[in-house]
Amino acid sequence: MSPKSEENEQSTDIISVWEGDSISITCSMKGSENEVGTYLTTSIQPVNVIYVSKQNTSYILPALANRTTYSKEGRNLRIILHDVQESDSNIYLCTEFIKNKGRHKKLNGKTTIVVVKAKSSGVVEQSPLYVNPQQGQSINITCALKSSHEDEGIYLLKTHVQPEKVLYISSQNASTIFPAFANRLEYSKGEKKIVITLHNLQKNDSDIYVCAGVLKNSSFLSVSRSGTMMLIKEVEQTDCSNSLWGIYGLTIVVVLLFSALICCTLYRVNMKKYFQKRKPNAVYEDMSYSSRRNTLVRTNTYSTSN
Repeated sequence: MSPKSEENEQSTDIISVWEGDSISITCSMKGSENEVGTYLTTSIQPVNVIYVSKQNTSYILPALANRTTYSKEGRNLRIILHDVQESDSNIYLCTEFIKNKGRHKKLNGKTTIVVVKAKSSGVVEQSPLYVNPQQGQSINITCALKSSHEDEGIYLLKTHVQPEKVLYISSQNASTIFPAFANRLEYSKGEKKIVITLHNLQKNDSDIYVCAGVLKNSSFLSVSRSGTMMLIKEVEQTDCSNSLWGIYGLTIVVVLLFSALICCTLYRVNMKKYFQKRKPNAVYEDMSYSSRRNTLVRTNTYSTSN
């Protein structure tokens, strides 16, 4: 199933479980008078898993009949698949049929990618098992096929914390990078191996990443047993705090030195003014005294003339 065929779907869920667990898929129905019924189908070598009519009559694929139950909950059809097997790994599509002007019209609904991990080794191998990068760093994830198999496409999926598609690469090397890593993903594809580089990692990228292959002549997804657990470390604040304290300390020292310099400058200016003031006072006194003496002399001379 290529990503292009998913363009008209409402949304995509991703469910990742171990063999033996149970899964629940919910299909939303319009609930209109024109509703005929709802199908849940697989997209890889398509088969009808279950069909439930508006009147609640149903058909369940015989191979799954003893492991499948369903219930109608308002406008939702809830389908539970018990004791899941690796062969249940698939891309499931909810489809509703309505009657429009005497004809049946198909409305595609939600897509659910089911990843069932077996404990034995599988066709798809993946590395590394665990990475612990810091925010802003990059990591590589390698998806590889065993030599005897050929793929029609490979998915990289986030499967636990915030399940979503990351990348799809077809066998013709056409690719779709999904919004989770838009502008942050690169890859290189060899004959049996894909190396995917995720850049500028952020805290919400922490998750389990799983490679899933759509293989030729296979009716289900082939999934990596281990996946890659990625836990993003926040950038440590200790160095930053120390550097900030260093900056604060340096700033305080500079301020103190500057203040001391200003005080010293003001002190020198005041002292200079002090001495400058005292010198003119002494001159003034001398000049005043000389002036008085001259006045007295002139007065005496004037008196003698008379």
